[in-house]
Amino acid sequence: MPHAASWRGLGLRLATGVVLTLVGCATTPPDKDPVQIKLNDLDGRLARIERVLANQSLLDLANEIEAARSDVRSLRNDVDLLNNNLAGVRTQERDLYADLDHRLKVLEARGVVAGGTAAALAASGAAGTSSAAGTPGLAASGGGAGAGAAGAAVAAGAAVGAAGALPVPGGTDKANYEAAFGLLKDSQYDQATAAFKQFLVAFPDSSYADNAQYWLGEAYYVNKNFTDSLAAFQAVIDKYPQSRKVPDAMLKVGYCDYELKQWGAARQVLTEVLDKFADTPAGNLAKQRLDRMDAEKH
Repeated sequence: MPHAASWRGLGLRLATGVVLTLVGCATTPPDKDPVQIKLNDLDGRLARIERVLANQSLLDLANEIEAARSDVRSLRNDVDLLNNNLAGVRTQERDLYADLDHRLKVLEARGVVAGGTAAALAASGAAGTSSAAGTPGLAASGGGAGAGAAGAAVAAGAAVGAAGALPVPGGTDKANYEAAFGLLKDSQYDQATAAFKQFLVAFPDSSYADNAQYWLGEAYYVNKNFTDSLAAFQAVIDKYPQSRKVPDAMLKVGYCDYELKQWGAARQVLTEVLDKFADTPAGNLAKQRLDRMDAEKH
């Protein structure tokens, strides 16, 4: 049976060869596709580029946000600086207004000494002289300007004590105005009220009439006679529309309305002052009173 044995050996060798071939195919990796390799490489490079671009965009955005924040901080600093400057300007204006008012009073007081003292003392006679001598501090002043002003005020007060008398009977409008103003400065408000009223009767066309009318209102105001004060200030507006006292008179009309609890009238006239004289001390004071009314819910 050698022929059969040979066939069996041949079959065994063929089977072994097939098995070895299959094992070799399983253990040997197939060659990679070059196109696929290229695509994979391009994919990787594209992903890296996208990450770089994304990171750069975020960086740019972060830089822009920080720049915007810096601008906002700078603007806030500018606003704070402007607010501080504005507050300083307002304070300076209030101080300037108070200083001007004080200086005006000082100048008018000096006018009393220069123009009205001699006439007032001459008119008052011995009574005025003795009153001045009895005033505390006058003897110690040695008869200087302070004594003259105080003496004039006392003398004018004595003269006004007579019903219907001018502070300087027979004197000029200037002398009588200065004497009346001296009484107001000396806090003799009742005598000052009478003196200004008599002045306006005796000298209705005087160049001092608008000032006299205004200070009459002030004399009433400091005595808390707000009804008569309002009427006096309103007369400044009605009779002397070109007077430089009009803004202050309008402001004081608003103040009087406020004190009389006439809230609507006060708000109306103060708003008018603010509109017409916004950049003046009167306008600033009107704004302050309106703010106060807002805070008080009037």
